[in-house]
Amino acid sequence: MAGKLYLVATPIGNLEDITFRAIRILREADLIGAEDTRHSIRLLNHFNIKTPMTSYHEFNKIEKAKYLVGEILAGKNIAVITDAGTPGISDPGEELVKQCIEAGIEVTSVPGPAACITALTMSGQSTRRFAFEAFLPYDKKERGLILEQLKEETRTIIIYEAPHRLVKTLEELRDILGDRDITLCRELTKLHESAEKSTLSLLIDKYKNCDVKGEYVLVIAGKTFEEKRREEIASFQEITVEEHMAIYEAKGMDRKEAMKQVARDRGVSKRDIYNIICK
Repeated sequence: MAGKLYLVATPIGNLEDITFRAIRILREADLIGAEDTRHSIRLLNHFNIKTPMTSYHEFNKIEKAKYLVGEILAGKNIAVITDAGTPGISDPGEELVKQCIEAGIEVTSVPGPAACITALTMSGQSTRRFAFEAFLPYDKKERGLILEQLKEETRTIIIYEAPHRLVKTLEELRDILGDRDITLCRELTKLHESAEKSTLSLLIDKYKNCDVKGEYVLVIAGKTFEEKRREEIASFQEITVEEHMAIYEAKGMDRKEAMKQVARDRGVSKRDIYNIICK
């Protein structure tokens, strides 16, 4: 019989943030696929886990996944861990899960820490709806396209960033998204953990001349529906009421319905529109 793939969440900083189940699965597995075996050996040694490891990372994720799939089909139970947090979230575990599912292998997740959720819950920003972007792409064109999309995002936005790129990313966000509210989370669950709620401009002023250290999670307020509505109303002011009416009539609306929609778009009453087009 085929084995099973276990996605095992590991601590993002504090070693106490691991579950009893995670420790048991790591001990019972036949093999552990680790993003960085040199990093993970410290975790395994701390909990006296003797299971053999093999490297599974971004640069071997496709070929190594094929090997691991073969081992599972041969009957082995394999656990996969990332350097910190939950496998498959912004790491190569995604590829292995895909190949296992295609091969008919059972995949299960052993839940635990994730930096994005940890930061969101302590940020003071809205938690009902959020968009996780992980690390923004390095490619300038692709990065610009994503930032332009985020400009209209109404959900809370979560981004990871390395210390040496922090200020540049904050500046890009301010230039494209505007001076949004943001919570800057640093070194989560570690000794020097912090969550600083501020604005993009204030954080840029604070950190641009500092020696920035640590790993950061940026939790950024989305555009409010009120802001979007004001922008929509402002954009409609750039055309005449007659031109606005023509847009909806060309779509097949009768004159009465077009007047209602134009009034709604422009934030005025239907009578105001009637008075303009019938004067």
